[in-house]
Amino acid sequence: MSSALKITLILSLLLSAGCHAAGTAPRKTLAPFTSEQALSSYLQQLQARQAALQREQQKLQGATAQYMSAPPPAPMVAKAAPAASAEAAESVTNVQTTGVDEGGIVKLHGKHLVMLRRGKLFTVQVGGKALQPVASLDAFAPGSDPSGSWYDEMLIDGDTVVVIGYSYSRGGTEIGLFDIDADGKLAYRATYHLRSNDYYSSRNYASRLIGSKLVFYSPLSLNLRRGDPFGGFPALRRWRPDAVPSDFKRIAPATRIYRTDEEPEPGTSLALHTVTVCDLAQRDMRCEATAVMGPQGRVFYVSGESVYVWTTRRGSDSGLFRIPLDGSAPSALKVAGAPVDQFSFLESADGHLNVLLRAEGQGDAMWDGTRGRGDMALLRVPLASFSDGRDSAPASSYKALPGGGGYGLQNRYVGPYLLYGNPGNPGRRKADQAWPRQPLYAVRWADGGSVQALSLPRGVERIEALGDDAVVIGAQGRDLHFSSIRLGAQAAVATRYIRADAAQGESRSHGFFYKPQAAGEGMIGLPILGADERPGLNKSSASVLYLRNSGLQLTELGALAARPGQPPDDGCRASCVDWYGNARPLFLQGRVFALLGYELVEGALREGQVREVRRISYAPIASALR
Repeated sequence: MSSALKITLILSLLLSAGCHAAGTAPRKTLAPFTSEQALSSYLQQLQARQAALQREQQKLQGATAQYMSAPPPAPMVAKAAPAASAEAAESVTNVQTTGVDEGGIVKLHGKHLVMLRRGKLFTVQVGGKALQPVASLDAFAPGSDPSGSWYDEMLIDGDTVVVIGYSYSRGGTEIGLFDIDADGKLAYRATYHLRSNDYYSSRNYASRLIGSKLVFYSPLSLNLRRGDPFGGFPALRRWRPDAVPSDFKRIAPATRIYRTDEEPEPGTSLALHTVTVCDLAQRDMRCEATAVMGPQGRVFYVSGESVYVWTTRRGSDSGLFRIPLDGSAPSALKVAGAPVDQFSFLESADGHLNVLLRAEGQGDAMWDGTRGRGDMALLRVPLASFSDGRDSAPASSYKALPGGGGYGLQNRYVGPYLLYGNPGNPGRRKADQAWPRQPLYAVRWADGGSVQALSLPRGVERIEALGDDAVVIGAQGRDLHFSSIRLGAQAAVATRYIRADAAQGESRSHGFFYKPQAAGEGMIGLPILGADERPGLNKSSASVLYLRNSGLQLTELGALAARPGQPPDDGCRASCVDWYGNARPLFLQGRVFALLGYELVEGALREGQVREVRRISYAPIASALR
């Protein structure tokens, strides 16, 4: 479908499809395959259709034409929440949903920070006013070859550190388990391989942790032309030096594999959209998987109880799956359009799913989340309206919204509002050049209220919550603008702070952190660069900037800067590019830190300014590793 296609056309298509009114359909779920034989028979039917299509294409294209296989799967690189514990209150990760932790590069364990960088784990003691490196350990199994592997995300459950990586040489997700004690010492426990496609996304994260449940989403490409299609089904093995492919054991039997009434499109690739839940409460990790067959394009979002997967087909047809984390049967709806990324979703406490949509999109794998386009709408459906996949979301559940879903669209739910906007021209301009004003749209998602367009002097590069309000960050020429947004009965721009000659140093959501300190009071931290610098995958941001929020009045507190010069030679063996960034603002027990590559810098608030008081390097020395 073209970008000019209007949401009104999409709505008319849905109406002509005979959509039911929300809440009138009986509660239904997708049906699983009844047996391995039933699944095998279905796959054989698909194989026969693909073979027939191949023969037909060969006739049309000539004897020399070859049937082209499906493109490689796009890599992924997104209830009442559980009550926050004291440890969760000191979280250092800017998560989307309370109670749903996300894999990151730095976590807190007791009085120690734990960092994952360039294929190694590090611990630094920060408790008791200390700032001291304690331990380091390879993030991969002893004796294994880490080449061709990337170790990107980390989570901590109790005294278990979980490292999530992807190995091109071993062909799947690596889950490394490590023990950490009260003194910050690390010990390797085990490594598991989870069969998957590459999970990389420039916006989303591969893993979530809810209580002791480790959650993964992966779209496994279903290769129907291989002799054994089951060789690509969800499976797990424990690593050992002499591990072989036959060590993989299926974790999704036929009775946990589902499909809808939609037949696969001829000539297109098919994926098993797989949710894997691993129990970390036992030392020997146990995992179970649930999978739904569908087209490749996807965006996923994890709530406290379910994983939602939005899949896209050719044209405007899409499918929305709701896959419960307790292993019960998934449900689905036929839908239209495509979300931007995981931040386009909100499972709200009133029993609805809310999704911001563009007319076109191919999911959020790699950098695809920035590339959607077309007219926009808000989908709002009751959770009870999900069914066996035969029903469509009713046209009345779509609300047309203004603004084109251009390149790099940002969106975020904050309180009763959905906020979204475009970054505008991403290129730098001179300070004296005219800069087109950009709208920030504010939608009251719950009550169907009117849409407001707030005029901003620059583009929207980041939207974050400030308690019940918000801050919008974006560049204008050589300067970085922070606008606080009051979200009351109406949305309004409150104040603006401008940092001259600066740009964002991190684009990922985890690069930002807001630390509330009292009602309407708190501190903002964000990595920044100079206006002439560009973010680099192998260098730290120049500094972390800190702002005070006082009743939405933003004032600068200063910055903690990285030490200039070349980084140390660390003898890196694996994961030697910082795809997930390497700079983070950290707020712990009333203290302020900046993680800047291999440096941890502590600051103190003195006379209204954050000033450096000390720093340490936790970098490994290459000469000591040989």
